[in-house]
Amino acid sequence: MTLNGWCGIAFILCWTVGATPAVHAFDPAVAKQLAAEDSEAKLDAINKIAASGETGALALLKAMQDDALQLFMGRLVIVAGGSVKDALSGEAIDAPPDKLEAIVINNRVRGALDGAMAALKLLSPDRAERVGAATTVASDPSAEMLPLIKAALAREADSEVKALLAQARALIEIKSSDAVVRRQAAKLLGESRNPQARPIIAALLQKNADGSFAEADADVRAEAEKALKAIEQSFIIPQLLGALFSGVSLGSVLLLAALGLAITFGLMGIINMAHGEMLMLGAYTTYVVQTLFRAYLPQSLDWYLVAAIPTAFAVAALVGILLERGVIRFLYGRPLETLLTTWGISLILIQFVRMLFGAQNVEVANPTWMSGGFNLGADVVLPYNRIAIVFFAAAVVFLMWLFLARTRLGLYVRAVTQNRGMADCMGIPTPRVDWLTFGLGSGIAGLGGVALSQIGNVGPDLGQSYIVDSFMVVVLGGVGQLAGTIIAAIGLGEVNKILEPFAGAVLGKIFVLILIILFIQKRPQGMFALKGRTADS
Repeated sequence: MTLNGWCGIAFILCWTVGATPAVHAFDPAVAKQLAAEDSEAKLDAINKIAASGETGALALLKAMQDDALQLFMGRLVIVAGGSVKDALSGEAIDAPPDKLEAIVINNRVRGALDGAMAALKLLSPDRAERVGAATTVASDPSAEMLPLIKAALAREADSEVKALLAQARALIEIKSSDAVVRRQAAKLLGESRNPQARPIIAALLQKNADGSFAEADADVRAEAEKALKAIEQSFIIPQLLGALFSGVSLGSVLLLAALGLAITFGLMGIINMAHGEMLMLGAYTTYVVQTLFRAYLPQSLDWYLVAAIPTAFAVAALVGILLERGVIRFLYGRPLETLLTTWGISLILIQFVRMLFGAQNVEVANPTWMSGGFNLGADVVLPYNRIAIVFFAAAVVFLMWLFLARTRLGLYVRAVTQNRGMADCMGIPTPRVDWLTFGLGSGIAGLGGVALSQIGNVGPDLGQSYIVDSFMVVVLGGVGQLAGTIIAAIGLGEVNKILEPFAGAVLGKIFVLILIILFIQKRPQGMFALKGRTADS
């Protein structure tokens, strides 16, 4: 017998008999066990009092749950609103506060009381409460709760609640000694598509050591096989959608990491190994903004992310501009020196962050509106933080498209990317375009750091995990091509998530790298080639 099952049955009995005199009053000696030092005695008393059906049991256990049940000279009393009353008779008592003794309730006892109150909501007039209670009951039903479930089913009119209660009943009756009941329960579980029933039904089809089936009745086994097949088929669509979403989510992160790199790499032709550290700076900026909100604006902590987005962009963009003006502009046309220099700068930035924040990871908490997830069924949940990242990446891509297609600087960037010499002859200030674009690309990487901070811990080596993938996205999609970057990022995300269940994370990445190498052998310019005199020559 489970504790929650006893308490749930007892509280429903208290609810249903509340308007009529009790047939059996609970024993005062049992009630006094609520104040016993032994937790097992307390639990036993809760079960007996609740099962008695006495009208006063509800008030007594509720008082215990609220810590209002205390002891006065060996008597159980309820302290509420400054008054003291005998817990059994309701008689007012003049009890000095210093003579009252509190009853200690540990987590186990409090959990039993909480479970009982949750089960009580099965007969609540509020539909939302009944749905929540039925969901709780269906998640962990016990044989002792069967009378409660049957009583609730008999009076329930809502189809959703009835379905949940029917599932709970079937999960209990699948273990019945009656083969007819078990067969009917297996059928109901197959119709319900309840994922929690899968291990229970599968256990019926297993064989014992002597070769006999765990379920002796052939008809029950046949029905169990149908139910198991129906449940597994119901998993296909939610799991497929979950896998597709995981690929889109990973692709969105790769897109934010590679978007700025695609622009700067296409514009200047340099290999910036410090690009990953712009992600890291954006993530640490988010951490700093969160810390400031906690210290000075705790009432608005849920909105720290709104302030972190422009701040992270500005910090990463400023560092990128300083990097371009201070180092990279002297290394144009020298790819090997640029690669080595930016790699050294990435190590400097990593060590600087270690000195400032420490070598340990720091935690950036999700706002409450990004906590939780959307349940697709079949134990597949789409986290709200990853859904937000997908929409955030889409918004960044849209703004980037507006910048490239609708602004003068965007026109300059496209002109310099296609033919730097001709753009310079046409009067376009290419040095200014270089540092502004490099700052923009770094700022976008900072936005990627904001996104990454919402799905994992932030550490000094954060950017190192994404720099190789970012270059793969850029090369696969086509240098300087926005559409190619989007398709390559989402495509790589999907392929990774498809291969992971079969090959594992490491082998999956190896296979992806091999596929990219083979693709580049056939199409060196990537999926989308640049158009222009330089590109065509």
